[in-house]
Amino acid sequence: MNEPREIRLKRLTMRSMRRGIKEMDILLSRFAAARLSGMDAAALDLYEALLEESDQDLYQWVSGQVPAPDVYAPLIAEIAEASQERAAK
Repeated sequence: MNEPREIRLKRLTMRSMRRGIKEMDILLSRFAAARLSGMDAAALDLYEALLEESDQDLYQWVSGQVPAPDVYAPLIAEIAEASQERAAK
């Protein structure tokens, strides 16, 4: 896909907000608002791949109930950290 960066960020932000499980809607939409604009193309590719995963798996990974797959582990840790920072405010 060869879309402009601004359109891609908007698309990924929207996909982050409309997940299906309210908890993931909240976690991912807040993460997207705070961090997507600072990500390079490779990081956005990884985030987009992560959005293809099921909400149940994502929630278990972010909450620490189940270890995230190695490919997603750093990104999941960043999402979990961002949600904890937000909760501490």
